[in-house]
Amino acid sequence: VQLQASGGGLVQTGGYLRLSCAASGFTGRYYTIGWFRQAPGKEREGVSFLRYSDSNTVNADSVKGRFTISRDKAKNTWYLQMNSLQPEDTAVYFCAAVKRRLIISNLRNIASYDYWGQGTLVTVSS
Repeated sequence: VQLQASGGGLVQTGGYLRLSCAASGFTGRYYTIGWFRQAPGKEREGVSFLRYSDSNTVNADSVKGRFTISRDKAKNTWYLQMNSLQPEDTAVYFCAAVKRRLIISNLRNIASYDYWGQGTLVTVSS
């Protein structure tokens, strides 16, 4: 499995971006996918997650109501729609995947994921 993240850029406060993660080598239905981010000087944190098996999505409290994760089965691509962006959203964003259905309590655990994209930088100016 290989993941290729894209879509980052510079945006003003209140603006929006859509990140994409193109996956190759994906088969089966029990994947869990997610988006993480890492701001300068901070640890990587989970942002948004989706389980293929039941389409259950979970978002971190900091992005609820602003970020939406989705997927396009035909294209083997998933997305992170980010609205109402704030300077604190500035970070490198990574897509990640694992070939199993994670329980909710494990979704934000970085160690739960086996495959990672290379990261795409999102900068929100004030």
